[in-house]
Amino acid sequence: MKKNVTKEYLSIPNLLGYFRILLLPVYLYVYVNASSERDYHLAVFIIFLSFLSDFLDGKIARRFDMVTDFGKILDPIADKITQGALALSFTFRYPAVAVLLAVFLIKEAVMGVLGLYLIRRGVPTEGAKMHGKICTALLDAAMLVLLLFHDIPSYFVSLLILACILAMIISFILYLRQYHRQIKELRN
Repeated sequence: MKKNVTKEYLSIPNLLGYFRILLLPVYLYVYVNASSERDYHLAVFIIFLSFLSDFLDGKIARRFDMVTDFGKILDPIADKITQGALALSFTFRYPAVAVLLAVFLIKEAVMGVLGLYLIRRGVPTEGAKMHGKICTALLDAAMLVLLLFHDIPSYFVSLLILACILAMIISFILYLRQYHRQIKELRN
């Protein structure tokens, strides 16, 4: 059955997902070049628009029956790109965030490859687990703190980053165990 391209790729929720991704280069430029409180406030506003569009795309998709297979892929990818862009921007101000960014990129790349491998083999995805949701919530909270309070002490930034890295490593290990189990079942 052929999919309606407009309905699948150009639905309002998916357009909001594209918008969210397109906001990120603008945010990066504004944040990295910020030299005044006004610039930082503009960066916060841009990310607020991104978060608002993320909230609205899901609400609209469910409320108006606009959930698409592509949207189910686009939304989490936009989430991860947003997290990565935030982490990248903070490396310019707080070098310790570079370690967090490296762990984040490795985790997401490995999970993406393993997830695609399983999907291509016809294994249904199990979705996000509680440890993944906790890790994401902690990362989002830390990113929000760094965004809103751009002049916090470096020791506090280090503690935030360390907590995020530990949560990410634990979540990554638990997801690897899940993928290992699924691949093992696939081979049997």
